[in-house]
Amino acid sequence: MQFKVFMNNYVYSCSECGNHLSDPSELVSTSFRGRTGPAWLFAKVINICEGEYEDRMMTTGQHTIVDIYCNNCSNNVGWKYEDSLEESQKYKKGKYILEKALLSFLVLDHQKKEHHLELKSSDCDF
Repeated sequence: MQFKVFMNNYVYSCSECGNHLSDPSELVSTSFRGRTGPAWLFAKVINICEGEYEDRMMTTGQHTIVDIYCNNCSNNVGWKYEDSLEESQKYKKGKYILEKALLSFLVLDHQKKEHHLELKSSDCDF
């Protein structure tokens, strides 16, 4: 059984099911690319399951990564960096990529009601 953690106020969530994944304070960079286009680097992501370790050649070199999946709907939402061969890329270790096209942004009002906002191509951080 998977436990879900719920966040407060502003939340990045799975676009498929609305499961809370991270918040703006964990956003490190908006300058990444994923399989679906723009992707964002986060320091912490919650409510996910990890896939198998794999070595993947990326634009910044060879990385060991694990794909990450929403623990509610099993949608692939990005990956986690486990290691890098390039010394200049080691700062990514333990951080997560969430693909922008696979995210929604939620605003929780004072009654904890969720309001979904679609992320547009010009949106970066909130």
